[in-house]
Amino acid sequence: MAYPKSHNPFADDGDDDEERFRPTNRALDDDHGDSQLSDAERRQRYLRQEVMRTAQSAVDSSYRSIGLIYESEKMGVETAEELMRQGEVLKRTDQMLDNMDEDMKTSQKHINSIKSVWGGLVSYFKGKPEQPKPAPEEPKAYEANDRLQNALATSKGQEDKYQASHPNLRKLQTGGFGATASVDGGSASQSAPPQNRHLQQAHQTLDNNLDEMANGLSRLKNLGLGLQSEIDSQEDSIDSLLNKVDKMDTKINSTNQQIKRLK
Repeated sequence: MAYPKSHNPFADDGDDDEERFRPTNRALDDDHGDSQLSDAERRQRYLRQEVMRTAQSAVDSSYRSIGLIYESEKMGVETAEELMRQGEVLKRTDQMLDNMDEDMKTSQKHINSIKSVWGGLVSYFKGKPEQPKPAPEEPKAYEANDRLQNALATSKGQEDKYQASHPNLRKLQTGGFGATASVDGGSASQSAPPQNRHLQQAHQTLDNNLDEMANGLSRLKNLGLGLQSEIDSQEDSIDSLLNKVDKMDTKINSTNQQIKRLK
């Protein structure tokens, strides 16, 4: 369908309206006997086509927006799962440092015993066996903050919907208005003219898509807040680990110096 040429914004309003609403010759030569229509009927037909074209564009745009929201949510879920795996690694590292600290304390006791002649003799004659250390506790499974867990559970509930909907979003049929609008057209009045029925279907589809977009954006917001909380929590864990590593490095250097003096 051809559209009217661009108009001069400084021209008289009356002339501009006549030019703006007058279809081009190609539009007038369409089927159904357009050449038989009066100027008023041609203008009405052109305006009706413009309304339906705009509604079609709005519906297609809303489907694309939903697809982008689904993609963003899927990426957010994958990021959250990766953060939780990283949190598990940080927790195991913290437990490992605690075990190393206990081993260093035992080593320090042995060094102190060796440095003390009296202590060595007492240990020799008493022959008191060293108590075996209890087995290290199995670390509990890592749990992210409640906000992220709740947001992740809600978003993961949309995975089936994403898988079912997203491939179809790439294959939207834009050739005919009724083809796209018929998705949610059950509530439209079947007795209305075809153009009005298709327009009602488009409005219903657009309303449904806007509701889904609002819900998706709400889930994305909660997911983002949960991710931020988890990142803040893991930053605190990393700071704690760095402090433990510094203390462990100091203890190791001190132990090495004491061993050198014993040689």
